[in-house]
Amino acid sequence: MRSSRFQCQFTEAAGKKITEVKREFCDKTYFVKFERRVCVFNQLREDIRSIRERDPAARSKFEVLLLYSGLHAIIYYRISHWLYTHKRYILARWLSQHAKFRTGIEIHPAAKIGKGLFIDHGTGVVIGETAEIGDNCTIYQGVTLGGTGKDKGKRHPTLGNNVMVGAGAKILGPFKVGDNAKIGSNALVLSEVPANGTAVGVPARVVRVNGKKVSKISDLDQIHMPDPVSQEFCRLVKQIDDIQKEVETLTQK
Repeated sequence: MRSSRFQCQFTEAAGKKITEVKREFCDKTYFVKFERRVCVFNQLREDIRSIRERDPAARSKFEVLLLYSGLHAIIYYRISHWLYTHKRYILARWLSQHAKFRTGIEIHPAAKIGKGLFIDHGTGVVIGETAEIGDNCTIYQGVTLGGTGKDKGKRHPTLGNNVMVGAGAKILGPFKVGDNAKIGSNALVLSEVPANGTAVGVPARVVRVNGKKVSKISDLDQIHMPDPVSQEFCRLVKQIDDIQKEVETLTQK
């Protein structure tokens, strides 16, 4: 009798404990899901805010949400990145390719992108698999964050915070572009750019750091530019004159 009563009490206590554990698990699961939804909403709001502040053509947040292909590409990326991190690789890649056809912007779902990215116009933008982008960066149309084909593993560049990349620029290789750096339009960047630096040209060279000129390229006279062909002719003429003088000296001896 006592044994059966003890078994009943034990079973009842165990049942209550299991119920409490289930309730606690459900509460935690709901909280995690709710927190994740809030996080996604906050990210979207931050992306819209950054575009609204940096684009003078944007009249309202509603207009940005409906009509900006750069924002749509970021939304597609956020979803595909979540799928990729949860090992849904094929579905993630399918979604990223669908986004490319819809927006003209190709972002690999494995790339790491911070908050507040503004892709202005966006057509032709390509962001590679191991690329990393910090917070509040601005990228214009035709930009490529790619690799050179020589590296393995980390193959694509890393952009710091508040980086601006001009239209048509190509940043190729596993190096870092520092915080607050600026990349000129159509520049070909193949090496590291320091924080607060400005890089221009093909291949790109750093011409300013912290607002101060660091390269003679920026002082180049754009009207009276040196002619490398005429310089080479002058060098050859001088070399011929030197040889003739040596021949005359040997003949006299």
